[in-house]
Amino acid sequence: MMGKETDTIDTKENILGTAAIPPLIIKLSVPLMVSMFVQSLYNIVDSIFVAQIDEDALTAVSLCFPIQSMMIAFGIGTAVGMSALMSRYLGAKSFGKVNATAENGIFLCFVTYVLFIIVGFFAKPFMAMQTGNQKIIDYGETYLSIVCWLSIMVFLQITIERLLQSTGKTIYIFITQSTGAVINIIMDPILIFGLLGAPKIGIAGAAVATVFGQTVGALLGVYFNLTKNREVRISFKRFRPGWKTIKEIYAIGIPSIIMQSVGSVMVFGLNQILVAFTTTAVAAFGAYFKLQSFIFMPVFGMNNGIVPIIAYNYGARNRKRMEQAMKLAAIYGVVIMSIGLIIFWAIPNVLLGFFAASPGLLKIGTVELRVLSLAFPLAGYSIMRGGVFQALGKSVYSMNISIVRQLVVLLPAAYLLSRLGNIDIVWWSFVIAEFVGLAMSIIYTKMIKKDIISKL
Repeated sequence: MMGKETDTIDTKENILGTAAIPPLIIKLSVPLMVSMFVQSLYNIVDSIFVAQIDEDALTAVSLCFPIQSMMIAFGIGTAVGMSALMSRYLGAKSFGKVNATAENGIFLCFVTYVLFIIVGFFAKPFMAMQTGNQKIIDYGETYLSIVCWLSIMVFLQITIERLLQSTGKTIYIFITQSTGAVINIIMDPILIFGLLGAPKIGIAGAAVATVFGQTVGALLGVYFNLTKNREVRISFKRFRPGWKTIKEIYAIGIPSIIMQSVGSVMVFGLNQILVAFTTTAVAAFGAYFKLQSFIFMPVFGMNNGIVPIIAYNYGARNRKRMEQAMKLAAIYGVVIMSIGLIIFWAIPNVLLGFFAASPGLLKIGTVELRVLSLAFPLAGYSIMRGGVFQALGKSVYSMNISIVRQLVVLLPAAYLLSRLGNIDIVWWSFVIAEFVGLAMSIIYTKMIKKDIISKL
């Protein structure tokens, strides 16, 4: 990755423009799907071990989720802008711009880190906004401050992995994420419960284990970029922020940041609605978020896999390959999410049992999982279309869908349904919102076909 620029583009890049679309999608997506599946696993394992402390600890981690989600939103949003721009420049053979985009993307991950250092100092007031339970506040303050103050590693890992993704080297992302996840899973019980001679540091151990796993993943990513990513040459010797490039990155990335940040606002708002019923409801919602990632993350992995394919072929003006990739991606997304629907309906008690669920959590959670999973196939289509919008520089479409779906429809619907006094009804707000998201995705797809694809 470091050193002199070269104008050589190897076989992997050519594959983006020449290989048959079905196997290409599988080739690029499967490593990302598996790695994100493993990521989901360690998120769940994290919560499983935290739940062993007590239900208050699980509730605290659930209440911290909006900030963690915001962190991921900033990291991924910026990296999405960088990656999509790089793939487009690769397709257009603008190799100098590829390298400049990568350098500025790495610079921006450190800028983002400074922001979340500041956020970490407000961990306690953030928790106190959501609950008066001092035990939950203390748990949340400990966990959140550690995660924020050491967040440079998650930002670096995300950015470096997107460098690999933009050139089609997704197999190395599988290695970085999987290794980081395994490290996290191993370290969780050791640090939480003080095994193998390690200090018993409780919920702080979960946070430290998470950061440790991210650190290993980030360092591996740096190594793979230095040794394997020949398409990108980066040198910071005479680096100066390229404001034009940064503007182009954020033209794609900011809508993605907003889109994902909206999810944080939604979770925060819904937690406030749920806590009015009981803190157990908050814990149940937190458990759902961990479980649904098993289904959503593979779809997001495939979504990430199609972005360089579509962006590259857009840069190369290959309409046929773009349309084929779009069609297949939508089908794959719906199929995967339909499998998730079947699983959530068939064994909700088994899934919730992983979290040492109390009878109250089981009662709330069983209905929750079955109702919310009805929206999965609809979400599958919308997610895959989101990747298309990003690849074509129309991330604003995904942003609009996210804002309308989660803030304009979901939260007001959840609030209104909560007024009926039955928590089981509240979950239907997700299904209503997803139908709206599906309709908007279809409309925006027709627009890009007319305005962009038809003109290639």
